[in-house]
Amino acid sequence: MRGVILCGGNGTRLLPATKSVNKHLLPIGLGMRPMLQHCVEKMTEAGIVDIMVITGGEHLGSMAEFLGSGSEFGCKVTYRVQNSASGIAGALSLAEDFADDSSICVLLGDNIFKSSLKPLIGEYALHAFTGAMVVLKDVPDPERFGVATIAGDRIVKIVEKPRDPQSNCAVTGIYFYDRRVFDIIRMCKPSARGELEITDVNNAYIEAGQMGFVKLNGWWTDAGTHESYQRANDLASGRKVE
Repeated sequence: MRGVILCGGNGTRLLPATKSVNKHLLPIGLGMRPMLQHCVEKMTEAGIVDIMVITGGEHLGSMAEFLGSGSEFGCKVTYRVQNSASGIAGALSLAEDFADDSSICVLLGDNIFKSSLKPLIGEYALHAFTGAMVVLKDVPDPERFGVATIAGDRIVKIVEKPRDPQSNCAVTGIYFYDRRVFDIIRMCKPSARGELEITDVNNAYIEAGQMGFVKLNGWWTDAGTHESYQRANDLASGRKVE
């Protein structure tokens, strides 16, 4: 399995902190590790040592300066530039050659979580017949995320940022896909905001009966707003326990 970390976007919701620093390099927790390092370490701890980092051209230099070849972190890092704001799925499409025929673990670079990726990888491998797997977490503010509706042991649908969520089950920024994800992305049409949405990709897997899910143990948060960034620091520092 190979790893892909998506570090696109300009981090405008975190201004002024992101005026001169990419948000994925902002520090988290007592060790003041950048968000990006958190994601890399989660992957390497789980045995994923071939990693692609996808970011905007204006941020490539700072990302590469920090991670280098990846040897310091026990991995090999490859970089790709996302030239336009084409959405999460659009960014992921740039990893097609890198993925080759391997399954991939995809992390959004501003997701911070406690649990190891190892049991998640094991769960995905256990259900190898399933093409994709999303990782879910019950949250108090599901309207901020993609929200999964579950019936028994399957996901019925995922709705992106619903005004009236049918559950509090948020789709975290932790995804597992087989090689077919790139074919599915090619079939997706841009949303009203002109982006290729990862929710459309996930719903395509659901409609094909090839989407699994697992509930995440331990705390999880995104860190893309001032409030969630503070929450991420509190959780990673042990100042807040969930």
